[in-house]
Amino acid sequence: MSGENHRAVIVTGASRGIGAAIARLVGANGFPVVVNFLRNSAAADEVVREIVSGGGRAVAIAADISREEEILRLFETTARELGPIGGLVNNAGVTGGLFRVDALPAQAVAQVLATNVAGTILCSREAVRRMSVRRGGMGGSIVNISSLAARTGGAGEWVHYAASKGAIDSFTIGLAREVAREGIRVNAVAPGLVETDLHADNGVPDRLERLAPSIPMGRPGTPREIAQGVLWLLSAAASYTTGTILEIGGGR
Repeated sequence: MSGENHRAVIVTGASRGIGAAIARLVGANGFPVVVNFLRNSAAADEVVREIVSGGGRAVAIAADISREEEILRLFETTARELGPIGGLVNNAGVTGGLFRVDALPAQAVAQVLATNVAGTILCSREAVRRMSVRRGGMGGSIVNISSLAARTGGAGEWVHYAASKGAIDSFTIGLAREVAREGIRVNAVAPGLVETDLHADNGVPDRLERLAPSIPMGRPGTPREIAQGVLWLLSAAASYTTGTILEIGGGR
C-alpha cells in the first residue's frame, strides 16, 4: 500500500467489537481512520477519542451500509475530512438472528444480504473507483471480514449468516483477481469464535463458554487478535498477498 501512513482507512461498523479493535489498532499504526457507525454515536466518539489521544487522526461518520446513498455519503465525507482513501475494512455486518432455516423470516434474510453482501460489494466499488491506478488513484488495500461460519455452515444457528460470509469469500477472490494489476489488494479475515457482544445480542450469552471445548486452542479469540491480522493485510508487509482468506480461529 503505497504511502500507507498518509491515506485514510475506512472501517465500517467500527463503534464496538472487532470493528472498534481494528480502528484502534490501525489508528495507532499511523493510518487516519474513519470510524463508521450506524446508531451508537457515543461509542464511535469514544473510539475516535482513544485514537486521537494516542496521537492519531480519526473521525466518526454515521452511515447505514445497507443503503447505497449512505455509502456514497460515507466516502465523500471521508475524502473531505481525511483526504485520499488508501484502505477499506468491510467489517459492518448483521447475523439476522439465530434461526433454523425452516423458521427463518424473509426479512432476516433480506437484512443479512443487504448489509453483509450488498453493502460490502458497494463499499468496495466506491473504494476501487478511488484507489485504482487505472482511474488515477494510488492503489490500496481492501480487507473483508468473513467468518469461519462460511466453512462450517452454521447449522442449527445461522445458516443464512454463514451463506452471506461464503459470498464474501467468493467476492474477495474474484475482486482480488479483477483489480490485481490496478494497485489494489483484496483479502479477507475469517474470525472464529471471538469475545464480543454478538453472542449476548443474539440471546445466547453462554455460547462462547459452551463452544470453547470445540476450539483446538481451548479458548475464544479476542477482537485485538483479529485486528492484528487485518492490520497486516492492510500494510506493506502483505504486499504480495491478495485473494487470500486468512482464518483466525484457534484451529477450529
